[in-house]
Amino acid sequence: MAREFPLERTRNIGIIAHIDAGKTTTTERILFYTGMTHRIGEVHEGATTTDYMEQERERGITITSAAVTCSWRRRIGQEGFDSKKNPEYRINIIDTPGHVDFTIEVERSLRVLDGACVVFDGVAGVEPQSETVWRQADRYGVPRMCYVNKLDRTGANFFRCVDMIIERLKAKPAVMTLPIGNEATFTGLIDLVRMKAITWSNEDMGSEYQLQEIPAEYAAQAKEWRDKLLEQCGDVDDVIAEKYLDGKDIAEDELVAALRKATISLKLVPTFCGSSFKNKGVQYLLDSVVDYLPSPIDIPPVKAKDLNNLENIIIRTASDDEPLTSLAFKLLNDKFGQLTFIRVYSGVLRKGMTIMNARTQKRVRLGRLVLMHADKRNEIEECYAGNICAAMGVECVTGDTFCSEENPVVLERLTVPPAVVTLAIEPRTKVDQEKMGSGLARLAAEDPSLRLKTDEETGQTTIAGMGELHLEIIVDRLKREFGVETNVGKPQVAYRETITKRQEEDNTYKKQTGGKGQYAKITIVVEPNESGKGFEFINDTVGGSVPKEFVPGVEKGVTGALLRGIRAGYPVVDVKVSLTDGDYHEVDSDARTFEICASQAFQEAARKAGPIILEPVMKVEVVTPEDWMGDVIGDLNSRRGQVQGMEDRAGMKVITANVPLAEMFGYANSIRSRTQGRASYTMEFSHYDPVPNAIADAIIAKAGGK
Repeated sequence: MAREFPLERTRNIGIIAHIDAGKTTTTERILFYTGMTHRIGEVHEGATTTDYMEQERERGITITSAAVTCSWRRRIGQEGFDSKKNPEYRINIIDTPGHVDFTIEVERSLRVLDGACVVFDGVAGVEPQSETVWRQADRYGVPRMCYVNKLDRTGANFFRCVDMIIERLKAKPAVMTLPIGNEATFTGLIDLVRMKAITWSNEDMGSEYQLQEIPAEYAAQAKEWRDKLLEQCGDVDDVIAEKYLDGKDIAEDELVAALRKATISLKLVPTFCGSSFKNKGVQYLLDSVVDYLPSPIDIPPVKAKDLNNLENIIIRTASDDEPLTSLAFKLLNDKFGQLTFIRVYSGVLRKGMTIMNARTQKRVRLGRLVLMHADKRNEIEECYAGNICAAMGVECVTGDTFCSEENPVVLERLTVPPAVVTLAIEPRTKVDQEKMGSGLARLAAEDPSLRLKTDEETGQTTIAGMGELHLEIIVDRLKREFGVETNVGKPQVAYRETITKRQEEDNTYKKQTGGKGQYAKITIVVEPNESGKGFEFINDTVGGSVPKEFVPGVEKGVTGALLRGIRAGYPVVDVKVSLTDGDYHEVDSDARTFEICASQAFQEAARKAGPIILEPVMKVEVVTPEDWMGDVIGDLNSRRGQVQGMEDRAGMKVITANVPLAEMFGYANSIRSRTQGRASYTMEFSHYDPVPNAIADAIIAKAGGK
């Protein structure tokens, strides 16, 4: 079957935002207006297409990212414009969660997307998770556009949101539309590219719109913002600058081309307004996805490492004729088995073909290929470069590269944030024992931010994740999807240990048991590493004092000791270890002996190097009426919190603070009772900080350490 949509008419976009900004509602309208659904599902009714899990519908939040595919012809133009004559575009959309506990879903979606639409609540503006997803998009260099939603709500202010995007995100928003009316009187928008007013009627679910002249009372404001837009375009396009300064007319297609170029090069961020729930502004948003966000050929080609020589970088351009390069970015387990979401960067995936998994270097035969529409699927024969599909029954883990056997390459794996909360979990009955093990293994393969650990001494299983809600959902899924009844302990904080000073240590490991003995001698230097750098091992030996075949054994011994901890049994981070000298025996030395010697040397050196315990600190934002501000600040201080700032937002006070995670358990109930349910809060991981001595002593005593 030939390619249906050429690469230049393909868009892969993500809808990203803070929780409750209206991502899923916007996606529902997109599916309705593109003809993929025949009725609009609402979040509060539990009837949306992309929130299909039972847990999502019960809670009214998005938990897992959902992929949907639709097609679109540009609708809005000058009078006499016929959209049916326009070329059709394929748009692959991923609706992502907004809750901080599911940030890995945003991470892996942005890894494979070409563009993003960042949705903001017109009342709250830029919120904590808005900043997080923006930073994630920055990390992957994803071109994006902003959509200020919910302008029909009381307290909505489009221009304040634009100011917040500039101040908090350090972005350059290019305002493309202005609202007509505000709050309850919001009826439409002013298109600053075509200088027309667009209004919607409420009778037909927003399907029909009227293109009109700009109302007289908005003419001056429209001209002011149109001039700002032209100035911004002039800064990135010399032709526009010349015409603007000479007072010449700038054609619509010239302006669109300049804005597209500036968006793809990350110099400007087109910014739009609307109200998805009231069905206003979504068609214009779709037109803008086509106009301004990149196709797979507009973004830089993907870089991969040659599997036969990892030093060699291979460039793969988005083309069907290139060798196959694709990434498994998401796994999903359902009643039909494992479903693997794949982004094809180059080449063609065909049903029944044999490909290679670069991680395992094993051959994999592709069974069924499907095009996803949330939890529904349409079978396809092939998936071309630049598209997203799903394969059924393929054994792999998130982040695996699938490539051709003749040209094996491996793509960069996903960045997984550190787990901050752990939970002890055990099966209720012997029947549940086996099912729990296999169920957790499948959930961990699906979710890279879920860590499993079994204590070798006690046999207790612990799960670690991004927050209380994340682990609550995991336990709920074990029960519903795998039929496993479990008992869970209280959430525990994922502490870390590190050292504060340099320490040199000599260690000799000698054992004679008759026959071949065991002998190893090393000198290591341990010292603090930069925060966030993790573990670094350096071999500084000279003259073969430790043979090179034994050096990996030394590194392995130190790595094992890092996981066992120093005083309280928590993993050790941000440490630099240098192997400076050593000695060996021709017969009695081997890699295993050096591994044991290194483990002992590190444990002894670390104990003398000023070990401290680190705790995760969360960035907390509390939105409260002014009446309770004093109570809220007092409560945060009592939780060892440090207030970073306060500001006004839509008649409410917004308090930002850094608070240790250990003090935040049960905070939701506490803040509700203190403020009669009127305050709300969000939090996200910020950094690790040393624990005060008194609390550190209690943690060590509880762990049975020294």
